[in-house]
Amino acid sequence: MRVLMLGWEFPPFIAGGLGIACYGLTKALDKQGHSVIFVLPKPVDKSKSSHVKMLSPLSVAGVAAQGGLPLRDLAALSGPGGSGLYAFQHAVFHGVQASFSNPYPGSSVQRAQGVGASVEKVPAMDSDGALDIEGAVDSAGEPLNVPQPAQQMKSGTERGFIGTGGGAGVGYGNDLMGDAERYARLCVALTRREDFDIIHAHDWLTYPAAIAVAKVTGKPLVVQVHSTEFDRSGNNVNQRVYDIERAGMHAADRVVCVSQLTASICERRYGVPADKLDVVYNGLDRDAHQPAQGAHIENDDKIVLFLGRITMQKGPEYFIASAKRVLEKVPDAKFVLAGSGDMALRMIDLAASMGIGGKVLFTGFLRGGDIERVFKMADCYVMPSVSEPFGIAALEAISHDVPVILSKTSGASEVLQHVLKVDFWDIDEMANKIVAVLKHPPLSQTLRAHGRMELHRLTWDQAAERCVKVYEGVMKQRGERAVGA
Repeated sequence: MRVLMLGWEFPPFIAGGLGIACYGLTKALDKQGHSVIFVLPKPVDKSKSSHVKMLSPLSVAGVAAQGGLPLRDLAALSGPGGSGLYAFQHAVFHGVQASFSNPYPGSSVQRAQGVGASVEKVPAMDSDGALDIEGAVDSAGEPLNVPQPAQQMKSGTERGFIGTGGGAGVGYGNDLMGDAERYARLCVALTRREDFDIIHAHDWLTYPAAIAVAKVTGKPLVVQVHSTEFDRSGNNVNQRVYDIERAGMHAADRVVCVSQLTASICERRYGVPADKLDVVYNGLDRDAHQPAQGAHIENDDKIVLFLGRITMQKGPEYFIASAKRVLEKVPDAKFVLAGSGDMALRMIDLAASMGIGGKVLFTGFLRGGDIERVFKMADCYVMPSVSEPFGIAALEAISHDVPVILSKTSGASEVLQHVLKVDFWDIDEMANKIVAVLKHPPLSQTLRAHGRMELHRLTWDQAAERCVKVYEGVMKQRGERAVGA
């Protein structure tokens, strides 16, 4: 199978689980012998992995002007010290200079240490702020109707977007719709020279490009929903984002969701027919998560960990509220919030106002080795999300032998049995479960032992196989339609 895959995030740039999922899925598809062309909104530097081939990205203007370049020409442009893109044995990654806006409100795009990339700020909005997707398909000779509400996207500064050009904390990327338009034009240009069977688009920022490419090529389209505007913003949705999400789902041949929870939202909130939805659960890269035996770091305190974006969606206020109750029974407990987000300062104030400021630690965004270390220190991991489409961090915690407490409104709770589950709003029950894990070693040991066994059936290989079945089903359906016509 030859797949044109569109994604907005890929390591080393990670704002949430989207980048991890794209990496895991493409790696598994590549291993299974499927050809993948991955189009990224931003160039990333050469990987240290031996199986990676470096390709230099072109700007949107360069690609559009030349109608796309053959891979050999792209490879020839790669020089020592140049910016390059990941490519596996069967996968090629294209990139476009863009401000790499962050699709996760209130969070940060972060970069792995030792990796840098340049960015190019190119204004591309129409004067009225409309997303000019029609221009991306002008070569097809037909306009493409995409909803264009008057409401404008908030700027990156307003939503807390943090870029990566000069390291963590450098702000840029305040033109989401402009980036989406440039990305769509790049993707359409690339289709003139690339051969593929199906389009697979990840999350809403790639949907306009996916719709445009499907319109130009006539190839079937699969969109994958990793999160919805309702997950990210509750009921305070950005109408423009919602309209793009809905347009992508309805334009697609199939809609892949990362959980039944997400599928139900797509059906109820976006009007997607249930028989058009497929659930493909995320997995864990076992090769990347093999902590040494006996690696738990012992300390005098009991460490309870929250790892994720400190935003409304993730429920950090419920974590801190439950901490107050836990400390009444386990005074030597400490609570670590590892992550960044627009609610971080508010959570610091909340902990202080509750009189537990000295027991609640905020680490900021963690990378690589620091994440490993904090997992090794943890006695319990809590994911109190208000709405969590899946929750890959729960799998990572289990892989590090950390007992897990999950919100019932999470995709991971659908597939994990040897975890403790709680309603995110029930802080008393959350506290009781944390206390049980901290004070009863047999419970903690049982959760660890059985949790490890569950991970064997949650792999990216299985996710890739499920996606291929979706692809094959779409191709078969298209073929039957052609015969019937």
